[in-house]
Amino acid sequence: MAQIGIGIVGGGYMGKAHAVAMSAVATVFETKLRPSLEVVSASSPESAERYRQAYGFRRAASDWQDLVNDPKVEAIVIASPQSTHRAVAEAAFALGKPVFCEKPLGENAQDSRAMVAAAEASGCPNMVGFNYIRTPASQYARRLIAEGVIGDVTWFRGEHTEDFYADPSLPATWRAQGDANGTMGDLAPHMINGALALIGPIASLIAEVETVHTERPGGSVENDDHAQMMCRFASGAMGHLYFSRVSTGRKMGYAYEISGTKGAIRFDQEDQNAIWLYRMEGDEATRGFTKILTGPAHPDYLPFCQGPGHGTGYQDQIIIEAKDFLEAIETGQSVWPTFRDGLEVNRVVATAMEASRQKRWLDVADF
Repeated sequence: MAQIGIGIVGGGYMGKAHAVAMSAVATVFETKLRPSLEVVSASSPESAERYRQAYGFRRAASDWQDLVNDPKVEAIVIASPQSTHRAVAEAAFALGKPVFCEKPLGENAQDSRAMVAAAEASGCPNMVGFNYIRTPASQYARRLIAEGVIGDVTWFRGEHTEDFYADPSLPATWRAQGDANGTMGDLAPHMINGALALIGPIASLIAEVETVHTERPGGSVENDDHAQMMCRFASGAMGHLYFSRVSTGRKMGYAYEISGTKGAIRFDQEDQNAIWLYRMEGDEATRGFTKILTGPAHPDYLPFCQGPGHGTGYQDQIIIEAKDFLEAIETGQSVWPTFRDGLEVNRVVATAMEASRQKRWLDVADF
């Protein structure tokens, strides 16, 4: 087994998750490439050194340029704020280094287009971190839809709802500043990616984007609290998506319902190890949704546990991403979702923001 040097830009919440994943992935999935935590960088040399000691990196870099240029760093994970994504990715691709970038890909669609161009010009493997769609349950849902188990999809409802900013007495921190930190920049990309993965491209949409608590202790809120959009998928299916950071009582409301001509699927991330399937067959008196607990028969479950129903967790989603990224590097072929897939999410967000301003339906193809 060959070792590969990993550099992680950013050592905070997601930086730690990726450091843990890279430390565990070779054991869990027995990957041919075995990651070596080479360099971590952060917003200050002191923070970088703290992360180095905590996570087991060989070196702390004073800035991300030092990390990218280090010859022992052969692949890069970007886990820093969105405003840094483009510069880091372009520098890495210029050196021929594969890049995994946390969502959203760029700070805006313009940045994302530039990142896609750099990735494709370099020919390097590239991937965006949409972890929730990688649960064994949601991977199984994608398989069921692709195999036609529920027939032709006619309707989709998806949400990503949390309540971490529901209390209006919480102060106006960095979360209240800048579009990238609002719900459309933070939570919406996950469910938009989920909708694209499960149903396919979104053709057109109309949206409402709002700020519920415009003032908080310490200042005004500059960005959005929640948003909804009706959409029409390219397949013809109807859809509705809702995103919120003020959805009281919701802790991890990444959830969807899918109706088809032969059945239906329901899923809720707060019960991430189960999926509900309805098949329109058999005696009407016995029909109903069946709860399916994930187990070794479902995608990417067995490496973690041999027992059905025992379950996987949040960190396991990041380990699955690490496995896919290493596979992409090994084969030289990017694994979904690529930077181009990340751009599609940015385009939908941009369309929704403009549709909310204009209060009318818009085509995603125009953005």
